[in-house]
Amino acid sequence: MTALLTILIVFFVAVAIWQMVKIFDLAQVGASNNQVATDNDNKINGYLMIGFLIFIYVITIISFVYWGDLPLMSNSASEHGPQIDTLMIVSMVIIFIVQTVTQFLLHYFAYKYRGEKGKKALFYADNNLLEAIWTIIPVIVLAGLIIYGLFTWSNIMNIDEDDDPLIIELYAQQFNWKARYGGADNVLGQANVRLINLDNANILGLDEADPNAQDDVITTELHLPVGRPVLFKMRSQDVLHSAYMPHFRAQMNCVPGMITQFGFTPTITTKEMRENPDIIDKVANINKLRVERKEEIEELGQELRYEFDYLLLCNKICGKSHYNMQMKIIVETQEEYDAWMAEQKTFANSLTK
Repeated sequence: MTALLTILIVFFVAVAIWQMVKIFDLAQVGASNNQVATDNDNKINGYLMIGFLIFIYVITIISFVYWGDLPLMSNSASEHGPQIDTLMIVSMVIIFIVQTVTQFLLHYFAYKYRGEKGKKALFYADNNLLEAIWTIIPVIVLAGLIIYGLFTWSNIMNIDEDDDPLIIELYAQQFNWKARYGGADNVLGQANVRLINLDNANILGLDEADPNAQDDVITTELHLPVGRPVLFKMRSQDVLHSAYMPHFRAQMNCVPGMITQFGFTPTITTKEMRENPDIIDKVANINKLRVERKEEIEELGQELRYEFDYLLLCNKICGKSHYNMQMKIIVETQEEYDAWMAEQKTFANSLTK
């Protein structure tokens, strides 16, 4: 399939260059051989427009069938995820309908009103009614989508402090993530990049004199209890990063010099998601491909067998190792989370005296 797509791309690039050369020749002022399109030329181009219209529809259908990841989306793992998916589906349906209709009209009219000797296309020099129709309808549709999106966003971002959310800091730096938990009091201690001290393992710049920082827990793996709201506070040490957790439909920029935040409630544990039929199929397909590239994977020192995990990714191109900036997320029961947390060292205990 990749080879076929490459051949098609090369072919269409060659056709485009050929057409550009023809246009350049026609545009030469005072050229001795002025070319004039004949009725037969226009007829051929008219049929080509219909052919290209069919090609657009066929390639769209093929893309949906093979790469559409339908249904949209079956792997949401947060409480607000279905709202995001519904908004996405509504937007895609509207875009698909508009694209289908406008492309048909564009190519059909190019065919119907192709140049023919003695034939003149019907046109309106001015028609206020038509202009009002194709102005008002897009305004109404876009306004509806924007208002719907704003209500969805507002509903997601209005985090109720009465729900006692788990407070976690996501700390971004080229090219890794750190997670900082508020400890027993669920309050994050004060921090500043100017306080980073590698001599005593204060890698996130916590204020060592702040009592709230003493029980903070710093980890390289993100554990979340299922069913409990989580409020993320995000910092960046160096450049602009973006905390992206696709299965939780969550993304927020991490901006140097300021704290941003995003919250959600995880609804499906890692174990439960691994039992999702769609995830099972995807994992099986990935492992099949990895077996075919066994030698290459072993040379990289990676495990041959892939197992699904939620991931925290960077969705901003932040440098040469941006592609590898990720952290595993484990969603588990409250009991499993508590047992894991009990094994972690607090900031006070991790400092090198």
